[in-house]
Amino acid sequence: MIRALYIGRFQPYHNGHQYVIEHIAREADELVIGIGSAQLSHEPADPFTAGERMLMITRALQMIKKPVYVIPLEDINRNALWVSHVRAMTPPFHQIYSGNPLVIRLFHEAGITVLTPAMYERATLSGTTIRERMICGNNWEDLVPAPVYQVIQEIDGVSRVQALARDDMTCPEDGEYAAC
Repeated sequence: MIRALYIGRFQPYHNGHQYVIEHIAREADELVIGIGSAQLSHEPADPFTAGERMLMITRALQMIKKPVYVIPLEDINRNALWVSHVRAMTPPFHQIYSGNPLVIRLFHEAGITVLTPAMYERATLSGTTIRERMICGNNWEDLVPAPVYQVIQEIDGVSRVQALARDDMTCPEDGEYAAC
């Protein structure tokens, strides 16, 4: 039996994450999804809470007919101890999927098999791009699974993202968002 770990911030969970997880689900018997930086929320780069991200992920993955464990993982700011922290917070796993160079290095040094999944439409499918589109009032809805769109609507997530950007990204002269 293979239990695989996939870690991301999921700010928000999007179609690129969905693509990677569906790929992992074809190879693994069980999935552990780690919500990284779980302690962060209500910040421009991390607007959603760990609980909201859990809701996005569990709803988006309802069609996967394998066990899926969604675990919040807080940062500990000690890279040398981080893998041990992750292991303590998650069910045992046999391999990890990541494209993050630091995550790859840390798990490799701990002797854990690390696989790098192919990214899907990385130019448009990133949390940064989606948040910028929300801020500017551009289409973002087709970049996330329908259940994630519903969660973001349910929590008034777009207004939150825009309000956080207003605090951080406005141009004093005209009040326009710097990202737009």
